[in-house]
Amino acid sequence: MWSNPRIPYQMTSQRKRLEAPGGKPIIVNLCMNVEYWPYNKPMPRGVLPPPHGAQIEPPDVPNYSWVEYGMRAGMPRFMAMLADRGLKASALTNAQVADVYPALMDEMVKAEWELVGHGWQQQSLKQADDEADVIQRSLARLKECDGKQVRCWLGPGLGETHDTVDHLKANGIDFLLDWVVDDLPYWIRTKHGPMVGLPYTLELNDVPIYAIKNSSTDEILKRLEATLAIFERETEQNPRVLTFGLHPHIIGVPHIAYYFEKALDLLLEHPQTVFMTSGQIGDWFVQADGTDGAEVAAYTDTPPPLPY
Repeated sequence: MWSNPRIPYQMTSQRKRLEAPGGKPIIVNLCMNVEYWPYNKPMPRGVLPPPHGAQIEPPDVPNYSWVEYGMRAGMPRFMAMLADRGLKASALTNAQVADVYPALMDEMVKAEWELVGHGWQQQSLKQADDEADVIQRSLARLKECDGKQVRCWLGPGLGETHDTVDHLKANGIDFLLDWVVDDLPYWIRTKHGPMVGLPYTLELNDVPIYAIKNSSTDEILKRLEATLAIFERETEQNPRVLTFGLHPHIIGVPHIAYYFEKALDLLLEHPQTVFMTSGQIGDWFVQADGTDGAEVAAYTDTPPPLPY
């Protein structure tokens, strides 16, 4: 019996020792969610509730504007922040961004950000009529943008069906960020062989921090300082991946961007940190682990029963 149908249970404290990349055991991944929220559909999330609890039918002007501010003003602000520091992001990108915001896509490609699959538009794969088609179209469109095969994926809203992981692996995805279960990469069982899971975050994530919990402006910096204090101790045993989950309409507003700049500078000054994109982290793990996913490969043909 597995506690998790995809990922064998193992306490982080019992993981095998992995050699840190370049001797830097705190691996920072800046994950920027670059999304298209269609104007003529209900908003996936809102910042301003409707008066008297009424249902807002499209166009939802205040909440659509909240998000598009990020694409117009938040993204250039964030991109300049990274460019000034010589940093690159993992761009978790709805593929339709290439058609709706082509100037932005051109700038991300020019900045050499890594394009990570994130659906066609901001709609969960649970709601897709044909999720295999969504995955295929999304990966093909992103490849047209920079000529590179997309190797990483984060589902919109981290949404999956029982078949999503198998579809992703069949379409060339090596690294998946959906399963928020560890501070180190881990192996995932699929019908088509092992896949690597990468750490994502709901804690250093601007949506829960600001849009859901309504935290103070400096909360992301305070959480980073506390996270570093724990990771500094734990990296005596093994590296840790420190991921930020970011959205331009939240992290890109001036009062929050001010504190995120301070967070970046804190990380840049830290002697144990290294910045890597999602694919770079996945490649490091595969080499450092050296097992090619043997712990899950054995279940490819005769997997244990799924708990459904």
